[in-house]
Amino acid sequence: QVQLEESGGGLVQPGGSLRLSCAASGGTFTNRVLAWFRQAPGKERDFVAAVRTGHGDTYYADSVKGRFTISRDNAKKIAYLQMNNLKPEDTAVYVCALSSGIFYDRFSDSRRYAYWGRGTQVTVSS
Repeated sequence: QVQLEESGGGLVQPGGSLRLSCAASGGTFTNRVLAWFRQAPGKERDFVAAVRTGHGDTYYADSVKGRFTISRDNAKKIAYLQMNNLKPEDTAVYVCALSSGIFYDRFSDSRRYAYWGRGTQVTVSS
C-alpha cells in the first residue's frame, strides 16, 4: 500500500514561487504516473501536471504551462512541483496522486490514479 504526503504549501504573494513535495512510502514508485491535482473552494478538482516516473516525461495543464515544473527523484520516492509566477487563481488545495500501473495518455483523468495524498494549501494573495 502506497501512502503519499504533500508538503510545501503556504501563503505567497502574486508573482512569487513555491515548491511542493510529494513523498511516497511503501509500494512501487518507479514506472508509475505521478500527478498533481488542485481543488479550489466550490470548484471541481483540476489536473495540474503529471510525470511518468520511469521515463520522466512530463505533461501540464494549459493554465500552468511555462510556470510550473514537475519532477521526481526515484531514489528518494519524492515528486516535486515547482510553481513560479503564481497568480491568485492558483489558490487551491494541491493533492498528489500515484497510479498503480503505467499508462500513456489521459493523464488528467483522476480515475486512473489509485493513491492520493491529503493535500497542501496554496494561497496566492497580496
